[in-house]
Amino acid sequence: MTVTPPIGRDPSRLAALADDLARLAGRSAVEGPWESGAFGCLARHGVLAAFVPRDCGGSGDGEADLLTALVEIGETCLTTALALTQWAAAVRVIAGAPDDVRSMLLPPLARGDTRTTVGISQLTTSRRHLARPALVATRDADGWRLDGTCPWVTGADACDTIVTGAATDDGGQMYFVVPTAAAGVTIDPPLAMLALSGSRTTAVHFAATRPAHAIAPAGTGGPRTGGLATTALAVGATRASIAAIAREAVSRPALAPIAAGFTTETDAIAERLTDAARAGIDPADRDRLRADANGLVVRAAQAALTASKGAGFVAGHPVERLVRESLFFLVWSCPQAVADAVLCDLTAG
Repeated sequence: MTVTPPIGRDPSRLAALADDLARLAGRSAVEGPWESGAFGCLARHGVLAAFVPRDCGGSGDGEADLLTALVEIGETCLTTALALTQWAAAVRVIAGAPDDVRSMLLPPLARGDTRTTVGISQLTTSRRHLARPALVATRDADGWRLDGTCPWVTGADACDTIVTGAATDDGGQMYFVVPTAAAGVTIDPPLAMLALSGSRTTAVHFAATRPAHAIAPAGTGGPRTGGLATTALAVGATRASIAAIAREAVSRPALAPIAAGFTTETDAIAERLTDAARAGIDPADRDRLRADANGLVVRAAQAALTASKGAGFVAGHPVERLVRESLFFLVWSCPQAVADAVLCDLTAG
C-alpha cells in the first residue's frame, strides 16, 4: 500500500498547491479565500485534513510538517494563510471535545464540507483591560448562554460555525461552538483594514445565544497566542519580499547580496522554527523567535520597497501590498512580551 507523505515533506504537492493558490490570490485578497475558491483548494490538496486527527477523518500531520506548509501558503497568499490559521485554531479546540462532538464536527471540516473559524482574542490579547469580560457565559436550566462580543473574528460571515471562548460566571473559562445562524448572533460588516481586508475580519456579537456545543479547556494553560503558526506565516511573508528583491536583482546585480543576506537570516529563523516544532520550546524563547520573525518580515518588506523604487510605492504594486501586510504581524495575536521586544528593537535602531 502506498502511503502519502505529509504535505510538508512532499515538494511536488507543495508546488502544486502554491501554483493553484497563486492563481486565486488576487481574488482571495479582495473577496476572501472562501469566495475565491482558495479554501476549497486547501481541501483538495489535503491541507485541511493534515490538521485533523486520523481518527476523525484527517491525516494528522506533525507540527513541523504543518508549519512547512504554512510557510509556503504564507509566501503565496497571506490572506489565505491567515484564514487557515484561524480555521486550524478552531479545529484544535474541537479536537479536545468529547468523542461524540469530535466525530460529528471534524470529518466534514477535514473534507472542506463545512467551514469554521475562531474568536478567542477576548481571552488572550484583546479587551482584557476591561472590568467586565467582553464575552460572558452563563449557565441556566436550559444550558449555556452567551452575551457579549468577540472583537476579532476572521471570515465570520463566510463560516458555518465560530469557536469562541468566554468567561464563566464562576470565574473560569469555556469554549463554545456556535452556529453563525444561531439566534442572537450579529456579525458586523468586515473591517476595512490596512492590509488583509480579504480575511473578512470583524466583530461578532452574542445576545442570549445558545451554543451548539460546550468544550472544557484542556489543561490549565488556556488558549495559545503568538504561537509557532504565526511565526511560520512571517517566514513565508519574508520570503515573498526576498523574491521581490531577487526579481529586481536580475537587472541590478548589486541587489543580489541583499537578497542573499535576507535569505540567510530567514533560513536561520526557519531552522529555529522547525527545531521548536520537533523538540518543543519554552514560552520565553517562543516569544523571542516570534519577535525576531516580526522584525525580519518588516525589514525585508522595506528592503523590497527600496529596491523597487517609486514603482513599489504606487497602490496596487505587489511590493506595496507586501509592505502593508508586513505591518500586520506587529498587531496580530501579539502577546505583551512580543510587543515589548519589538518596541525595544525599534527604539534600539
